[in-house]
Amino acid sequence: MPERRVVITGIGLISALGSNKEAHTRALFDGTVGIDRITVFDPSGFPSQVGGQAPTMKMNKLVPKAQRKSVKLMSRDIELAVIAADDAMKDAGLNTRANNPDGPIDIDPIRSGITIGAGAICCDIAELAAAAEYGKAEGVFSLKKWGSEGMSHLTPLWLLKYLPNMLSCHVSIIYDLQGPSNSITCAEASGLLAINEARNHIAQGKADVMVAGGAENKVNAMSLLRQCTQNRASTHYNDNPKEASRPFDKKADGNVVAQGAGIVILEDMERAKRRGATIYAEITGAGASNTLCDDYIAPNAEAVGMTVAMTKALKQANLKPDEIDLLIPHGLAVPEHDQAEFNAIKKTFGDHTVNLPILLTKSRMGNCGAGSSAIDLVIAALVMHTGKIPGNMNCSDPIGDGTLNIPGPQGLDKNINHLMTSCYSYGGQTAAMVLSKV
Repeated sequence: MPERRVVITGIGLISALGSNKEAHTRALFDGTVGIDRITVFDPSGFPSQVGGQAPTMKMNKLVPKAQRKSVKLMSRDIELAVIAADDAMKDAGLNTRANNPDGPIDIDPIRSGITIGAGAICCDIAELAAAAEYGKAEGVFSLKKWGSEGMSHLTPLWLLKYLPNMLSCHVSIIYDLQGPSNSITCAEASGLLAINEARNHIAQGKADVMVAGGAENKVNAMSLLRQCTQNRASTHYNDNPKEASRPFDKKADGNVVAQGAGIVILEDMERAKRRGATIYAEITGAGASNTLCDDYIAPNAEAVGMTVAMTKALKQANLKPDEIDLLIPHGLAVPEHDQAEFNAIKKTFGDHTVNLPILLTKSRMGNCGAGSSAIDLVIAALVMHTGKIPGNMNCSDPIGDGTLNIPGPQGLDKNINHLMTSCYSYGGQTAAMVLSKV
């Protein structure tokens, strides 16, 4: 039995550029940069003090009345996933138990599933610190006293706010998704890997509708501390946050932490056509790889894994390198990472590299961790649908000595038949995906 064709029929976004698809569309094409000084906590003690903060929303309005108690158990990461899923479901025009509890619905819950990429969710420090006070013995933290007294001052359901599978859990409960379900935790590659797994469920006939994507909140003290101690964070632009994230630019000095989520609604193409859905794009190819590195933080300088993932995606899509009309790379803005990714692009696309337009999304919103590659795919679908490539910011002096084709802030009008997104994570996990116009 041939595999079914899988298409994107709904997209949802939240990041520093806005809380929905419409806000992102405006921001992407008017040159907005959402990065600013961090305000959700005091960053003054950190070498890096900038981030991409997403808007806050009243979660009670996004959750069915019968389930509103669950809002108390939502960490910021979970909130981001729920907000983006709500946006995507509305965009897809699907009636579910969430928006039509007493009427007809457009999905078979048993044939509808979910796969979401998540990060290692950081605890609320204030919440944890209050309980930790009870773990002190004579002014010194004691594990013994923490176990006997401190932990009892945390709410019994405290842990449920910080388990990575809770993103998929909450979204699946809201929409009554009873089909395949999974959570992927592979850092920045999580979102794209999750979308590919969801795509495979539909292609192989195991589901008809899948909600897929990724979300993470990296604008918290623990995440920022990790980035700073690993020398991965931008530190030279605290007084000029809008210029802090500089993927592929010679003045790049590190990535910028951010909050965000990207969610897509995937459907079997024939089903989507029957119901008259808007089809943004078809997923025609995907690839993944893992390359062990001596230093797990830095990517392999030869870019073996990245090259393998992109080559696999091209092969599955049955395309030649020069048939790709746009590339959205990871573009982290960590100099040695960008150089490795540049090497992978040259190896994969060869002579076509100089003609291949590149879109660098993190210059606008920062690094949203597990949500970043999913956000890139959502933006890819949006770009393919509009036929317009947003402008690139903060890349006036690109690496590569003229080899890379990075359009300026004015953007580019271009008919796009096939495009690719690619990503990698520290530890060596890589992924790539090809979208094609239907």
